[in-house]
Amino acid sequence: MENKENQYHYYSTDQWDEALWRQAEPVYHMGFPEHGRKSKTIIQRMFDKRMCRLHAAFDGSELVAMALTGMDLELKALLIDYLTVHTNRRGEGVGHLFLRNIQEQAIHAETCQGIIVEAEAEETPINLQRIRFWESCGFQLTDYVHHYRWVPERYRAMALSFHPDAPLPVDGKELFRAITGFHEQAYRK
Repeated sequence: MENKENQYHYYSTDQWDEALWRQAEPVYHMGFPEHGRKSKTIIQRMFDKRMCRLHAAFDGSELVAMALTGMDLELKALLIDYLTVHTNRRGEGVGHLFLRNIQEQAIHAETCQGIIVEAEAEETPINLQRIRFWESCGFQLTDYVHHYRWVPERYRAMALSFHPDAPLPVDGKELFRAITGFHEQAYRK
């Protein structure tokens, strides 16, 4: 994105926006298999509950990255539920720039001490590439491996603390209590 920086722009909202979702949904589907993503109905319900934000990165009018996030008020951490870059734009630095935008927004929130994300634990080339991406952005991988009963994959938590004097926990079990609580609230009617 070096040459296109002037065309790049970031947008974030905590309100359901049907037109924005129509742009983000194809990128969302590219990034996550059907069994690993929430339905549009569940995502709309998350907005109705005021528990998430939709983040979007654009190159001109083209949506090139999207993310869904929520806050864990107990840990004071932003949870990245989903983050993906359009498959045609990977490897250009879009993901790093996009994550930096999300991070800057979170840093300015009074209650946010860091960011948590879950990464697939199976050591496949693509999963290891994803973990390296998060690590290159400053995230630390925890040792604990979590298994959800509703999906076959196992996951590990990763955390990025904003303040060394108030770091997020490095205990994966503790981080997954927050992540699991977020998912349970999202699926609850």
